[in-house]
Amino acid sequence: MNQTIDPIDAGGINEEEIFRALLVPHRSLGKTGFLVLMGALGISSFVTGIFFLMLGAWPVFGFFGLDVLLVYIAFRLNYRSGRAHEEVSVSRIALQVRQVAASGRTNLHEFNPFWTRFHVARHSEIGITSMQVESRGKALTIGSFLNPDDRESFASAFQNALATAKSR
Repeated sequence: MNQTIDPIDAGGINEEEIFRALLVPHRSLGKTGFLVLMGALGISSFVTGIFFLMLGAWPVFGFFGLDVLLVYIAFRLNYRSGRAHEEVSVSRIALQVRQVAASGRTNLHEFNPFWTRFHVARHSEIGITSMQVESRGKALTIGSFLNPDDRESFASAFQNALATAKSR
């Protein structure tokens, strides 16, 4: 999560931005870790496949290559979904949420902060399970891909920013 205070231009009015956050899904395995994992998996599958090939079970050798390919495809799909993100900004006159899908498709949602409510659903053991912004019959779920600790951090900062926007 990233917080900055920058002035924004809101229809000719120079309005100070109270809060800005970039919400991104967490990926625990970086590019180097992915290469190491795939290398180790490939080498171990190849060595094990050679062992079975020497025993005369030649079809097993092909299956050991197939499992490496399937793991590679699964990780690539996972990384592709990790390109999704949300940009949330709050000023006194506007609450904007820009949701960017993994495909690059963007949806911009705008709310008046004075009419906006922030709802948080909690579970006693997990913590925050969902966060939703609601205004005039329009509801928007935000941060659904965040882990519980990041949801707590964002919810606290966002609630403070919304309260600040309403009090100014």
